[in-house]
Amino acid sequence: MRMHRSLKFAAVLGAVVALAAGCKKKPPTTTPEAAPPPPAVEAPAPPAPTPPPPAPRGEDVMSEDLQTLNSKGYLKDAFFDFDKADLRDDARTALASDAQWMKQYGSIRVLVEGHCDERGTEEYNLSLGQKRASAVKEYLVSLGIEGTRVNTVSYGKARPFCTDHDENCWQQNRRGHFVITGK
Repeated sequence: MRMHRSLKFAAVLGAVVALAAGCKKKPPTTTPEAAPPPPAVEAPAPPAPTPPPPAPRGEDVMSEDLQTLNSKGYLKDAFFDFDKADLRDDARTALASDAQWMKQYGSIRVLVEGHCDERGTEEYNLSLGQKRASAVKEYLVSLGIEGTRVNTVSYGKARPFCTDHDENCWQQNRRGHFVITGK
């Protein structure tokens, strides 16, 4: 009986081995669509933004002569619409920045020049220029700048920044312009 079992076992084992040998694995089929994507290449990180230049120290600004101070553009002009002396939003923004700078340097004194474009009479533009310069001064005072630090003058249309005869040029001439007069 033992032999009979051994023969049976050997026959079953042989059948299993024969089946296993007869079954080959099929190679996987690949199609272009099924190909794995190429490895992702990481984009280089963008360069860190360059920090703004350090704000000038008080002693550096105060050691500069008036001509240098004026040439550096620390104070921004306030621009006006045609035939208006009302401050626009962009002018208020510029003047708020100017007021901050003037607070930082509490001894700086300025002259606000009122300018107009070439249209209108000389007399009318002198009056409008004075209204513009006064509007700039009043706004600076409302922001905490001492009124005695701000003087005004009107040049009307006598000192144009731009001399072309079109709206783009005229817009540049309708302004309250700063000149630092003392420190």
